[in-house]
Amino acid sequence: MDFRVRPRDKTPKSGVAHCKLSPSQESENEQIQNQIDSHFFFDSQGIVHKEFVPPRQTVNQTFYREVLEKLRKRVARVRPGIARTWMLHYDNAPCHTAVSINEFLAEKGIPVFPHPPYSPDLSPCDFFLFPRLKNHLKGRHFGTVDNIQKSVTDELKGIPAEAFQHCYEQWKQRLRRCVAAQGNYFEGDNLDL
Repeated sequence: MDFRVRPRDKTPKSGVAHCKLSPSQESENEQIQNQIDSHFFFDSQGIVHKEFVPPRQTVNQTFYREVLEKLRKRVARVRPGIARTWMLHYDNAPCHTAVSINEFLAEKGIPVFPHPPYSPDLSPCDFFLFPRLKNHLKGRHFGTVDNIQKSVTDELKGIPAEAFQHCYEQWKQRLRRCVAAQGNYFEGDNLDL
């Protein structure tokens, strides 16, 4: 069975990259749709942690807590200089805002950078990482889910540190615009600072 990636038209706001997979030679009677969910965590130096969600696994607060524990340990290992000072930024998806997740983060001393509702333009995943991955995967054929995961991993490894640094500069600029607009709606660069 040959798979090809068909990204959704809209990038999800959950901080999780979603790609729908379907066989390239499907018949009307044999539509098979799989979904690959992934969590990507990065900073201004590059990818810190990635996690492919197992098939048929629901991303709920229990699963997400396990992911955060792996992330916490990974930060300590690959970014020891910030292991006690880093902050987490994600959107307001239910698994992110669950009481048990907030308790876990507080217990571990991990502050969360607040994310205003309905603001995907403030998420580095939405304006930087997902478009890059979607462009890399779009229209390509893969024989297996493992091949897709390998392709995503290779693309992530190929993103230079300068691109992540530029992403963070863009993020800071977007946050400044949001503060200057006092939470009011604005489009693009149509706001003087």
